[in-house]
Formats: sequence, structure tokens, C-alpha cells
Amino acid sequence: MKKITFLFVVILMAVVGETFAQGVVTGTIFDSESNGPLPGANIVELRTSNGTTSDFDGKFSLTVTNPTGTINVSYVGFGAKNIAYDVTNGDQDLGTINLSLDNSLEEIIIVGSGIVDLAEDRRTPIAVSTVKGEDIQLKAAGNVEFTETIKNTPSVYVSNQAGGFGDSQIFLRGFDDTNTAVLLNGQPINSPEDGRIFWSNWAGMSDVANAVQVQRGLGSSKLAISSVGGTINIISKTTDQKQGGFVRFLGGNDSYIKTTASYNSGLSDNGWAFSVLVDHWQGHRKWAEGTAGGGQNYLFSVGYKPNDKNTFNFLVTGAPQWHDQSFSQDLEVFEEFGAKQNRNSGFLNGERFTERRNYYHKPVANLNWDFNIQDGLDLSTVLYASWGRGGGTGGLGRGRVRVNDNNNENIDFDQIVENNIASADGNGFGNFGSSYIRRSSVNNHNWYGLLSSLNIETVENWTFNVGFDARLYHGDHFRQVNDLLGLNGFTDNFNNANRPSDYVFTEEFEADPWSALFDFADEENRTQFDYSEDINYVGGFGQAEYATDNFAVFLQAAVSTQSYQREGRFTGTGNGLGKSEKLNKTGYNVKGGASYNITEQHSVFVNAGFFSRQPFLDNVFADIRNSNDLVDPEVDNEEITSFEGGYRFKSNNFKLNFDIYRTEWANRFLSTNGPELTNGDFTTYRLTSIAQIHQGAEFDFEYRPDGGRWRLRGYGSLGNWKFDGTSPFTLANDQTAAIIETGSVNLTGTKVGNAAQTSFGVGGYFDILHNLSVDLDYNVYTDLYGFVDPEDVADAAFNGEVYQAERLPSYDLVDAGVTYKFNFGENRLTFRGNVKNLFNSPYIGQLDSFGYFLGVGRTWNASLSYKF
Repeated sequence: MKKITFLFVVILMAVVGETFAQGVVTGTIFDSESNGPLPGANIVELRTSNGTTSDFDGKFSLTVTNPTGTINVSYVGFGAKNIAYDVTNGDQDLGTINLSLDNSLEEIIIVGSGIVDLAEDRRTPIAVSTVKGEDIQLKAAGNVEFTETIKNTPSVYVSNQAGGFGDSQIFLRGFDDTNTAVLLNGQPINSPEDGRIFWSNWAGMSDVANAVQVQRGLGSSKLAISSVGGTINIISKTTDQKQGGFVRFLGGNDSYIKTTASYNSGLSDNGWAFSVLVDHWQGHRKWAEGTAGGGQNYLFSVGYKPNDKNTFNFLVTGAPQWHDQSFSQDLEVFEEFGAKQNRNSGFLNGERFTERRNYYHKPVANLNWDFNIQDGLDLSTVLYASWGRGGGTGGLGRGRVRVNDNNNENIDFDQIVENNIASADGNGFGNFGSSYIRRSSVNNHNWYGLLSSLNIETVENWTFNVGFDARLYHGDHFRQVNDLLGLNGFTDNFNNANRPSDYVFTEEFEADPWSALFDFADEENRTQFDYSEDINYVGGFGQAEYATDNFAVFLQAAVSTQSYQREGRFTGTGNGLGKSEKLNKTGYNVKGGASYNITEQHSVFVNAGFFSRQPFLDNVFADIRNSNDLVDPEVDNEEITSFEGGYRFKSNNFKLNFDIYRTEWANRFLSTNGPELTNGDFTTYRLTSIAQIHQGAEFDFEYRPDGGRWRLRGYGSLGNWKFDGTSPFTLANDQTAAIIETGSVNLTGTKVGNAAQTSFGVGGYFDILHNLSVDLDYNVYTDLYGFVDPEDVADAAFNGEVYQAERLPSYDLVDAGVTYKFNFGENRLTFRGNVKNLFNSPYIGQLDSFGYFLGVGRTWNASLSYKF
């Protein structure tokens, strides 16, 4: 009995002690520059889910769970602060807490700070724009393309959003994604084969991104990467040191739904923490007919901080997805059948079915180690890997049937099945000449890399950085049967010396991102082509910067070597079997610049750089699908020379950035789609010595009046992007590799197409009531040109004319959003609504070699998030 009484007393004392340990912390959050209150600021007790928000006057009151501790105060667009409290002897008023305007990302990078090359890591400025995670999740979650998070920045053009979920493209100062370096936590993610970024593979970035920083032009990256137009730095979530999480439910047009859940354990006393995020999404269509999609997103991260010297973090993330696609078409097709017409689509057994489906799963993992060796000496290292599995479907065979049905031109899959069965032999086998099936073009790859950077700040006014970057890439490309469409088997006319010409394919492989991880065709069941690529890369880099209060100068250099090798398993066009010779290319870059602070408000800078960039693997081989032969003459490095200068102004409530630039891109190899032949074969133009000059001016500004109830920002870009000089060209048949035509083209004065050379935008944020805000963005795009056809350029040159691609109509768009935040008990609920293209304006976004891409009409989504 005494033991029970004693235990009861101990428990009672603990409860009482806990009760008395609680107290109230109060304060007022202010904008340090405008001296106005910040309503809706987040105040969180660290290592707990306990938090609140400031009221309309910036005031807050938080009942804390521990007698001593730390609160974190944050507000979008401002630098966060950690403030210690002590309520041991009663409630505590922290008084006025001032937050400063901040585009910095330092407070959200928990690990890998020495790997991620941010603009603020260097005193010499660059042309940069930053979008924080909360803005991304409010404006770009769900059925909005992740690329649209950065469209309200100078010299950025986003197109092809109507193609399907994740099919958009980004152009930066007129350069496409193959010439814009995209980094995830400092690690390159452009394809080593051709430099492309397939944004559908990164569909989950809107949920896992802490921030996106767009560095236009030379940027601050020290790596020898494809940053001709600039660098896009995506900073993902890692292991958050604050405990808590959220659940979000989102719905949108065309039956789009998305559910997301996330939880962070917070940093424990023994130094461990973990974070997890999962979601699922699906949609009846993106916008055009036959563009359904679905997928998941996951992130798991675990961190360990054993002492003040070392921090470790392991992260794995992925976004398995499938989406049906719509391609460019002639304007006459849209005029006859409507803006949502999709010639890839049709019906099978009463359900929507498509010829073109993309499916992919690309898990990415990395292990970070940050080592604080001593004051002024830090080492950051990351070991990373990705394993891509999946591909895209298309038709195989000459038996495709089209039909005009209900004012749409569709593929008649039901009739195809009937024809396949009727024309099959006694075993139910069809063939290329009389049947039609759906195949998959598979791209499986393994990518491993190691990146390490040593930062040295031991000498007054000097900062040094050295490091190395190594990457190993292996890719397998082949085609396999996806759907036999009523047949029992299919005989294809492929070129494979190891199999009989009448080999019958009877096995089907799903176009599904999860199945693609392990279930794909072995060598016996691969058709049309089958080859591998190995790309190995090793590079070193270094930077030195000298900076005083008013002056800074830097010099940066990188050198790398890259090897290419192809291995074919089909005879192809005669030299397709076995391994090719290994080709090695060396590249380098040198960058330098200086800045001067005229006063505290005014500063100027100038930067210059030269790149000798190795060609992409797909440009090295004459016919990558079918032959080990290298392009003759051998493709040389591309040479890029760039200059830029800028002016910065910053006052209490207004800031302005103005930049000018000139980039000359010489000795460029260009591979682009040619015309479709009468027999249905596709062709490719190859130009071996293209030059482009991109020059222009750009500005952006932000105004925050005293009181902070509204904000105004804007930007403008004036570009003049032209081709320059003469280049030889060839036109080749993609299926047979036969050269159809040769010649030379004079491109001098021809405008560069596919991206608007002039654009302006303005956006506003307005607090209507406490925790209720609206935002509006207005963008104008003009000087937009279509695809440059080398054949048309040659014809014009023969007639003594300078060819100009078609100039597309200018257009403008309005996007709007509303946010309402309110407390639900001790936690937070947030409602968000978005409307894109508010006035449903019709427009043409791009013209490629096959036709026009129409822009997306009015779309919307709405979400409810519960933060705990």
C-alpha cells in the first residue's frame, strides 16, 4: 500500500510540476524596414507541434509546454529568427521582434550547405530570383505545372503546359532545358545523354521543395555544367529540426484530386530526426482531351547530428507517375475540332485509350555529410544515386485507323482490334504490314555521383573553395510490346542477327511506373532497337573571392573530362553490334567578376565567363539508335562567351534590380525534327556549326509599403536573340539512317524561336482581413517566334533573303489566388484557391516542326491544409 501511495504522489508531483512549468510567451512581430506589423507570422515552439500566428497588429500569445526553450518566428519573404524564452518565474513578454526582408535560402538548408551553390554564398552579385517553399505549395501544388513556380521572373518562359501532366518546358534567356542547368540540392539532374529535363519525372517537387532559386546567365555554380542560359537550383526538404507536419486535400478541374501527408519528428536529444511525406494524385485530364494522369510522391529523410562538428543526412525521394499526352497539331485541326482536340487519343471498349502514354519512376537517394573541421574550414560531401525506369508508348505497325466521331478526330481502337483479329494468321499472330499494336520505348538508367566541396575562410577578407565532382551513368534503350490489341502475337521486321526474322512477340509489359521498376523485356523480347550508353565524368573546381565592406572580386574555374561509349545488341544499319570506341572530351570554364557598393542603397557589378562545353552523347554518334559510328567530322566542344552587368537599389520598402547581358554561343551542334516522309518515317536535321547571340536587358522590383498589408512586385525582359553565321546540315531518315539531303544554311539575322523575347509582368498581394489575403499576377508575352526550319532557311538564302520563322501572336494572362488561415484548436488550417488564366484567354504557346501548341484555358484548384 505504501508503494502505491508513494507512486501516486510521484505522479501527482510530476503532473503539478508540468502544470506549473507551463507559461505564456507574448510579443509583436514587425517588418524591420517598413516598421509595420506582420499579421499571420508563424510562431512555433521548437521540438514541439505547439504554435500560433500573429494577429492583425502583429501580436501573438503562445502557451509554451516547457519552462525554458526556443521559439521560431517566420514569415514568407523574411528571414526567420530563433528566440530563447524563460517562463520559470512567470509569463514573458519578448517585446518587438523585427524580421528583415530576405531572399536568402540559408535558413532552410539544414544539410549540404557547402554543396548547394546559392547566390548569397558569394559577395559578387548575379541575376537571381528566389521562390520560397510556402509560395510554391500555395500556387503550384496539384494540377499546376511545377515549372510555373518561376514564370513570374525576368527572362523565363514556360510553354507546352497543355501537352499533359508534367510535359511543360522552360526557357531561360531564350535557352531551353538542354542548356539550362537544373540542380537538386546542388546535384545535376539534366540527362547526361542530351541535357533534357522531363518535368513529369519530378512531379512531386511542388510538395518537397523548400525553395527554387533561378540564377540567370553565369550564375554562382562552380561545376562545369550546361548553364548557358542559367541555373535552376531546387532545394528540397530534408530532415526538419522542428517537430510537426501537415495533411492537405486538394481538388481541381476535370476531376483532379490530390492528398498529401507529411510528418517531422524534430531533433531528439540524442541527435536523431526523421521526416516523411507521401501523397497520391489523379486527374481525368490535364486540359486537352485524352490527357489523364496519376501518380504518387514520396520522401523519407533521416538525419543524425552526433556533435557540433558533424551532421549526416540520408534522403530518398521519388514521384512515380503516368500521363497521357497531347502533341502539337496544325491550326486547321484545332479550328475544325476544337482547342482540346488530341489526335493521339480514342476509345477502346467504351473507355478512353491513347497511343501516347508516358510512365516513369525515378527514385533519387543521397547521403550528405557536413563536417565543421574548425572555425573557417568546412567540408561538405554528398554521395547520390538515381535509378530511372520507364518510357513512353507509341504505335507500331501500319494498321492504325482514324475516325471522325462527335466532332473529334480520334484513333478508332475498337476497329483496330477488329482488323487485327481479322487479318491475323491461324495462331492469332499479326505483323507490321497489316496490324497495329502499342509498344513502349524504354529508357532505363543507373546514375551515381560523388560531390565534395571544401570551404576555407581562414584569411581575412578572403574566401576559397575547392572541390571535385564525379558521375557514372549507364543507360539502356529499347522497345518492347505493351498492348497487342486483340492479337496473340506480333511479328516485327527488326534487325537482329541473333534472332530469326519471323520471331513472334507474345509477351506484354505494362505502361505503369511501379511495374517498370522490375518488369521489363529481356533481350529476347526487345524490338526495333536495343543499345546501352556509358558516360563517365570527372571534374574539379575552385573559387577565390576577396571582399571588403564596399568591394568584392572573384575568380572561378572548373575543368572536367567526359567519356562516351555505346554498346549495341541489334545489327541496326550495319555497325550496330558490340561496343563502340570510347571517346573522351575535355571541357572547362572560367568565370570572374567584381562588385562595388556605391552607398548602402546603391551597388553595381559586372561578370564575365567562357565555357568550353563537351557535346552531348546523342550528338556524338551519327545514329545513336542503330550504329556505333561517330559523327564525321568529329563533333567539337561548344564555346560560350558571356558578359553581364547589373545595378541594385534597396531602401526601407523598395528594391530594384536591373541587368544587361550578352551571350555568344558558337560552334553549336543542333539536332532537330525534320519533316515526316510519305511512308510515315520521321527525319532529323543535323547542323554542325551553329552560332547564336542572345542579348538583352531585364529588371524586377518589389514594393512593400509601411504597415505591410499589401505588396507589389513586377518584372520586365527585353531580348534580342538571333542566329549568326553559316552552318552545314544533313537531313537523315530516323528509321534507315539514310542521308536524304545535304547542304548549308546561312542563319544570320534569323530570330531564335520557341520563347518570348519580350515579356512583362506585375503581381500583387493584399491582406483583406486578418488571415485573409488575395494575390494576382498579370503577364504579357510578345516577340515570340516559331520553329526555325533549316530547309526554309536554305531556300530563302538561295533567293538572297533572310529567313524569319513565323511570328506568333502576343498574349497576356491573369492568374489569381485567395488564402485564408485560421486556427483549429492549437493548430492551423489553411484554405487556398487558385485560378489560372482567369479570363480563359486563347493563345498559342509554341510552334515546333510538327505544329502548334495551344495554351491552357482556365483551370482551377482548391485545397485545405491542416498543420500540426
